[in-house]
Parts: sequence; structure tokens; C-alpha cells
Amino acid sequence: MTKADIVNEIAKTTGIDKQSILTTVEAFMETVKNSLAKEEDVFLRGFGSFIVKKRAQKTARNISKNTTLIIPEHNIPAFKPAKTFAEMLK
Repeated sequence: MTKADIVNEIAKTTGIDKQSILTTVEAFMETVKNSLAKEEDVFLRGFGSFIVKKRAQKTARNISKNTTLIIPEHNIPAFKPAKTFAEMLK
């Protein structure tokens, strides 16, 4: 499902115009991205959590050049579904 599909589905069920819904969905996604960039987790009760995970520093190898690279510690975004949401999918 794409962002356009989500906007169409919400418009169909609520009767709100698509432009307002698109603006709201984009503002929501921007808010989540900004919060994660500040290393703040986002919790949506009954849906799940958008969290920031730290990846430890590691050593990688380039086999073709036979060199070793150090990949520094960095953050990655992750999503953890709520229990009720996960049980619904089972």
C-alpha cells in the first residue's frame, strides 16, 4: 500500500477531501522523522513504536581489494508493533 492508497482509503471512509488528508499524513511522517532524528522514540498505543536503535561499531571487509573498513557506531530507525497489532496479524 502506497501513501496515495492510504490517502484514498481514509478519504473513502471519512469523507474528508484528499488534499487535507495528504497534508496530515505528510505532517505526521515529518513529525515522526524529526523525532527519530532527535533520538526521541514515538509511541502509538495500539499500533506500535518507532524507535531508534544503536548499531555498534564493527569491522567489515572488502574481499575484492582485500582491505578492512571500520564502520562507526550509528543509529537506525526501527518499528516494533504493539501486542494487539501483532496478535491481529497472526
